[in-house]
Amino acid sequence: MTAKKSAEVIIDGKVYTLSGYEEEGYLQKVASYINNKIGELQKMDSYRRFSSDTKATLVELNIADDYFKARDRIEELELTLEQKEKEIYDLKHDLINSQIKAEKQLKEAKQLKEEKGKAQTRQSAGTSVSTENADKGGPEKK
Repeated sequence: MTAKKSAEVIIDGKVYTLSGYEEEGYLQKVASYINNKIGELQKMDSYRRFSSDTKATLVELNIADDYFKARDRIEELELTLEQKEKEIYDLKHDLINSQIKAEKQLKEAKQLKEEKGKAQTRQSAGTSVSTENADKGGPEKK
């Protein structure tokens, strides 16, 4: 198990010491995110008039909103990924079937070509026999 690490961060102008198993850079990133949320809210005139409890609650609500939107987006992306993986599987299946069909057709074409060659050879042999008969004084065809 890794040891806990600590990092000093500034959130809304105050120094905090954060502890956790994550690296200091990650803890700084979290603090920066919170500071950005506070900065977004401070741009609103009404935010400045709220009590510190209300301000904290607004920041928390904004962070929770970001979290749920990110979670929904992840679910959408996982569903899209699942669909794409199924499409890829189906395409691979179709490709394999097409390759098998193409190989079968090539084999059939090769067999037909061989059969045609044999038939031509037999036909040529038959023609040369009749030519030989004609040369030996056999009946001529008119």
